[in-house]
Amino acid sequence: MSAFKPFFSLLLIALACLGCREQSNEKLPKAEHPEIAADSQGIRSDSPEAPVEKDTTSFVLTEDNAIDFFFNYQKDLKVNQVRLQTSMGSFTVQLYDNVPYHKSNFIYLTRKGYFNNTMFHRVVPNFIIQGGNADNQQTAQKRKEIGRYLLPPDTRKGHKHHRGTISMPSSEIDNPHMLASPFEFFIVVTDPGSYHLDGNYTAFGKVIEGMDVVDRINQVPIDDGEWPMKNIYIEKAEVLE
Repeated sequence: MSAFKPFFSLLLIALACLGCREQSNEKLPKAEHPEIAADSQGIRSDSPEAPVEKDTTSFVLTEDNAIDFFFNYQKDLKVNQVRLQTSMGSFTVQLYDNVPYHKSNFIYLTRKGYFNNTMFHRVVPNFIIQGGNADNQQTAQKRKEIGRYLLPPDTRKGHKHHRGTISMPSSEIDNPHMLASPFEFFIVVTDPGSYHLDGNYTAFGKVIEGMDVVDRINQVPIDDGEWPMKNIYIEKAEVLE
């Protein structure tokens, strides 16, 4: 019996680790028309942690103040383009002016440096690439400092999920109204588009330069959880002022 105890303990540890990985890669079942995985904020443990920069400001976004904040933030917002430098090249997105909350949220997070050192953590061939999460403590810390909030869907502005569209996944947190997770985004690569997503997710911009980079990311080898076999980083996101 004494020899069995160490083996049993190791077995329990292995099963626990497997369960953690499956949870962090949670996604909806595959269907005839692929769906968008919710933002699970999952963390894997196979990447080195980057140093965490402490936010010296005390302002934190919440469910109570986020809408008012972004309503005021977008009033004088003159910019609408963001360049994302990835480990596979750079591309530029142009954000739609008539989707003000999602546009201003993306620009705000870019200016806060949130997307720097996050990953394209989900790739579905011939469908989408999804980014804005990472398996390091730095990203979790940045989310905590920025705040915990969701954005209301804004799907009636006439924007369809054409190829190159940037859109927002919903959150998995008690979310019957498909509220958008503010920290993640996905880009459609389907030609001519993935129109079954229309009405369910908020399209808030489009790729205007570097779609070949998006296509290359979509073609990388992936594991069973749709994570790229080699991490693809957003090294830097910057607003084009």
